[in-house]
Amino acid sequence: MKRICLHGPESTGKSTLATKLAVHFGCETVPEYGRAYCEEHGTNIDMAALDHIAVVQNEMNQAAAKRALHLDCDYVIFDTDPLITAAWAEMMFGRRSKQLREFDGFADLYLLLDIDLPFVGDGLRVYGHPEERKQFFNLCQTELDNRAVNYAVVRGQADDRLSAALAAIAAAC
Repeated sequence: MKRICLHGPESTGKSTLATKLAVHFGCETVPEYGRAYCEEHGTNIDMAALDHIAVVQNEMNQAAAKRALHLDCDYVIFDTDPLITAAWAEMMFGRRSKQLREFDGFADLYLLLDIDLPFVGDGLRVYGHPEERKQFFNLCQTELDNRAVNYAVVRGQADDRLSAALAAIAAAC
């Protein structure tokens, strides 16, 4: 069973792509806990909240991975994991907590979604200016590079984005 994690800045189509991949592979996708947290508590959060989000997301991901193993599934799709929370911490505070620095429950493959989709504001997304999006993308990529995890950059619109993701998965897995 392979764990595929979507990674990248906000408004890059992670949740949409996660759903499409889960349908394609007939597997579970784990939703983004940070979004649910911000819907309930707002976006003015601190490092402790980011640590909490990372812990809950990781617990959700690990539980789904166990279910996938039990059901003999080939894949499980994570909409996100603590590595993106670490990138958020860098973007928001210029640093990561010890907990985020020490996370090591990596996915088998990360799909880093490019910022080539238009930004769609929804009241929760906060980094919509082109310079901010580029900075956030660079932080996301640096996080993956620094952790030396297996990843592929995914670009393109609609079906092209899905095709690129499927090609990256086929090549890596």
